Amino acid sequence: MPDRSFDEIIDRRGTSSIKWDKYAGRDILPLWVADMDFMAPPAIIGALQHRIEHGIFGYTHPPDELARTVVSMLAAEYGWQVESEAIVWLPGLVTGLNLACRATCEKGENVVTAVPIYPPFLSAPIHSGLSVSHAALVRQNARWEYDFAAMERAILPHSRLFLLCNPHNPTGRVLDRVELDTIAQLCEAHDLFICSDEIHCGLLLDGGKRHVPIASLSPQIEKRTITLMAPSKTFNIPGLSVSFAIIPDRGLRQRFEAAMAGIVPHVNALGYTAALAAYRDCSQWHFDLIGYLAKNRDLVEQAIPEMGLAMGHVEATYLAWIDARQIENPAACFENAGVGLSDGADFGSPGFVRLNFGCPRSRLAEALQRMKCALR
Repeated sequence: MPDRSFDEIIDRRGTSSIKWDKYAGRDILPLWVADMDFMAPPAIIGALQHRIEHGIFGYTHPPDELARTVVSMLAAEYGWQVESEAIVWLPGLVTGLNLACRATCEKGENVVTAVPIYPPFLSAPIHSGLSVSHAALVRQNARWEYDFAAMERAILPHSRLFLLCNPHNPTGRVLDRVELDTIAQLCEAHDLFICSDEIHCGLLLDGGKRHVPIASLSPQIEKRTITLMAPSKTFNIPGLSVSFAIIPDRGLRQRFEAAMAGIVPHVNALGYTAALAAYRDCSQWHFDLIGYLAKNRDLVEQAIPEMGLAMGHVEATYLAWIDARQIENPAACFENAGVGLSDGADFGSPGFVRLNFGCPRSRLAEALQRMKCALR
């Protein structure tokens, strides 16, 4: 049964894990930072072992086959035709967010986004001497949505860049084409560049959902968009530091690469090896993972209302965004009960917590039980 490999409990203590070392020596289950407690796909492990056996790890450029594989994946999955020269390899997606700010804005200008949002969206502009304005997403029944009127009000005369996250971290929404069209129209009307974090595009849990890269909407939108993707979340290899930006417009790409010069290191040899194996050889593992995560999602969505808390339906990612505003300092409350969650204040929304359900189901069940006991 495919679930068996995902059910396996792997001890990550003593491996310098950021996720697990945070609570070293304490009985706290870490369901916070977004990496999964599953072993990487066997095809990736095998490819890495084969590469290591070669024994030489010199300076490495991206393999031609990797670029061709990514181009083919974009065409097959999304009907998006790009040239291989549009791909800029990066050692991490957060690096891409910071570079996008530097490539599109001058100091003192403004970046627009929507909250709640992955914390680097709020910090990257500050690192570049920029201001951030934002509109709040709204929850309609079980669905988080953009408030487009509020978004337009957040756009200032000196705004230059819109930071988009789709699928959305932390709410788990997959934006549909109508929503993306509206965002694109606003960005065109106000002459904003777009940086779109699409790192979770391989983690759609609802069968009827389809990911649409915003850059694929039209040549006009593609020209103003930097799209960020990576195999790291889908195939659980974030520690191998490999991601990429897709920037079809040559002028924008040159500005992005100029911001990298002398600062951003190349991707390492093992990162390239893992990325190629991920996109080329792991389709069955990926299929099995989605099925397992969907069952974990269902378990969380059943348990959270039983606790008197609320959350939107998770369409993608392995992250649950939980409204716990009736609890004073909910992250601390659950931590005291033995469950480590991400504090919503870091995402621009105090009173919420984010739960990572990318773990063996027995561990998730234990964490949910601890949370229930805390609220009793």
